[in-house]
Amino acid sequence: LTMKVLFISNDPTIFDAGSAARARMRAYAALIGELHIVSAAPGDAAEVNEGSLYLHPTHSWKLFRVRALTLRAHALILEYDIEVVSAQDPFEHGLAALRAISKIQAPKPKLHIQVHTDFLSPWFVKSGNWRSPRVRMPLLNSYRRKIADRVLLAAASIRVVSERVKASLVERYGNRISEPSVIPVAIDPVVPEKIRLPAHPFTFALITVGRLEPEKRIEDILAALALVAKHYPMIGLFIVGDGSERGKLERMARSLGVENKVVFLGDRPDARGLMGSAQAFIQASAYEGYSRTLIEAALAKVPIITTDVGIVGEVFKGYEDVLSVPVADPTALSLAIVGFIEDNAVRQELPRHAEETARAHLAFVGDIPARIAEDLARTLQHP
Repeated sequence: LTMKVLFISNDPTIFDAGSAARARMRAYAALIGELHIVSAAPGDAAEVNEGSLYLHPTHSWKLFRVRALTLRAHALILEYDIEVVSAQDPFEHGLAALRAISKIQAPKPKLHIQVHTDFLSPWFVKSGNWRSPRVRMPLLNSYRRKIADRVLLAAASIRVVSERVKASLVERYGNRISEPSVIPVAIDPVVPEKIRLPAHPFTFALITVGRLEPEKRIEDILAALALVAKHYPMIGLFIVGDGSERGKLERMARSLGVENKVVFLGDRPDARGLMGSAQAFIQASAYEGYSRTLIEAALAKVPIITTDVGIVGEVFKGYEDVLSVPVADPTALSLAIVGFIEDNAVRQELPRHAEETARAHLAFVGDIPARIAEDLARTLQHP
């Protein structure tokens, strides 16, 4: 089935011809037939036409982004006779898609919504508890839930990335929404070569990888590190990624007296290679829709400590594949770290199980681009 599909995207890296995101979009376009993507973009981004893939940048202030995306999407729907409009989230991008479609006279395109975030987790709006540092979540998140309530009810079909997210939607909306399709995130199963971490004095090096934003709760990792370092002074932490929280995290490391045990590496394209050189991977996210980095860490055969988010419980089992702890509990994180430091057998056994689990999972989920194309085709058949 050849379709004309418009994605409303929140990933400006698609305008980089060499990016992984661009490669995924080429794969989608080849299966869909004709794929248009409108997205906020860097100032120098231009229109792109690569066979069946068309990229349409918008340039606007964040405050006016929904309006800019709506107007551009509406024009593209009319110009190219778009049949399905797929938004990459049920928030601002979903709202832009809904508004763009609502302006069209019959026949209207079908609305397809992708949900990559566990936005119904209490931690989507919650900033902390008595056990943990307080992390200010965006005030916009409460408003985003209200937008999602409106957008999801209007969708012809919904794609989610995990059973956890599907269950939360079914619990909240019941049969008022079409049953969500669970299609995980596409991940390259080929493991890159190990990259040595920068020279360091640590005998036990932890690594965390991700955007330095409030929902990642790196603060909890720093608090756990401070607890462990009192008894195991040769522990250290490498933080790969950048974001709005970096300055705050650097100040927190100094205030906890662990600044000499924390190395901020910034954004690194070789993050997957670096993982394999650490003694353990650690993640303290407040919520995740899926958590690509858990799969990547498992494939790198590094022991994993993680909060109970995303595909934990669904793919990875606690104490079989990973050490899993509650969200916002630095003490539990610290105990998991000590568990890996002190128990060499566990540190060897869990990553072996986790790698087998990850590979079985990737084999089971199959060809993600093909499954997404099928999901869009089903959307087109929706009455």
